[in-house]
Amino acid sequence: METALVNARVLLPQGLREGLSVTIADGQIRSVSSEPPAGAAIVDGGGAMLLPGFIDTQVNGGGGVLFNDAPTVETIATIAQAHRRFGTTGLLPTLISDDLAVVAAAIRAVDEAIEAGVPGILGIHIEGPFLSVARRGIHDAGRLRRIDQDAIALLGSARHGRTLVTLAPECVEPGDVSALVAAGVIVAAGHSEADYDTVRHAIGEGLSGFTHLFNAMSPLANRAPGMTGAALEDDRTTAGLIVDGHHVHPAVIRIALKAKGHERLMLVTDAMALTGVDDDHFLLQGRKIMRDGDRLVDAKGTLAGSTLTMTAAVSNMIAQTGIDLRRAVAMASATPAVFLGIADRTGAIAPGLSADLILVDDDWQVKRSWIAGREAA
Repeated sequence: METALVNARVLLPQGLREGLSVTIADGQIRSVSSEPPAGAAIVDGGGAMLLPGFIDTQVNGGGGVLFNDAPTVETIATIAQAHRRFGTTGLLPTLISDDLAVVAAAIRAVDEAIEAGVPGILGIHIEGPFLSVARRGIHDAGRLRRIDQDAIALLGSARHGRTLVTLAPECVEPGDVSALVAAGVIVAAGHSEADYDTVRHAIGEGLSGFTHLFNAMSPLANRAPGMTGAALEDDRTTAGLIVDGHHVHPAVIRIALKAKGHERLMLVTDAMALTGVDDDHFLLQGRKIMRDGDRLVDAKGTLAGSTLTMTAAVSNMIAQTGIDLRRAVAMASATPAVFLGIADRTGAIAPGLSADLILVDDDWQVKRSWIAGREAA
């Protein structure tokens, strides 16, 4: 049966439009037209905004659980449910640096979650353990290591969805990035001290992303562009941004926007277990991480991910940069869809794409959501 969403301000790729009916059937957007089809079930949007669902490529946890603690289908479902309340209809459960046995378990869990039909699971993000000790941030130094052929084979072993791997280019050998890309892995750089030339070489091998731009990477200097300079310069790559008011200064975000444009910047949350719950702390691989307002820090004050949500990230982006709604939402939907290679399936409101939709009021409260045409309970 067809369902027609009416009386909403619909965000098309061209901008907000009123007076439209978005018809969904069989999990897809069937049509966008001025009138609902005869016989369709009507859903009244109440004048709210109908947006493409948000896609978050960096989600460590939520709903009180952390992916590393228990890489299971149940954990993944809890995380996805917690973030769906804030507009996320597609995500990559993210495993921070851990032993390869845990990496293997996480890959199996995501495969099983997709096979079981857990809504919104697009694949997995494996952030480390092939990272720089000097730029590890909150990652456990004892779990960091260099990549090898066994690890490359493991990283390319997922049966379903997309696999995104964050690594430090100086921790791999020439040819390793291209081997990962050949295995179907999307490779991003992060937590790295790599110099400009090393990063450029990795881009030449197929590296296409940068994880939480500016954070935990070699900075831009006048005679040493570093990873940050390489990321800002290259228009083939996409960079994630944590726009929570703590990780990156608004002026720096505005500079990045001018350098790369909204088509090559995507919003991410880097969310931890406390997103969506009121607890004041959690344990990360045995270390106590505390909530300080809306910041998460360890005992030394090191940032440990965030409590950010995608609705907050989009609204923050608008407030901090002056970017318009169309481009800010694209940074949370169309841009990550292109980065993941799934823009032919999702990321916008257009006929033929998956009916991944959210109904949001002007205060950025999600009123209703659909993933592949199925509404949340």
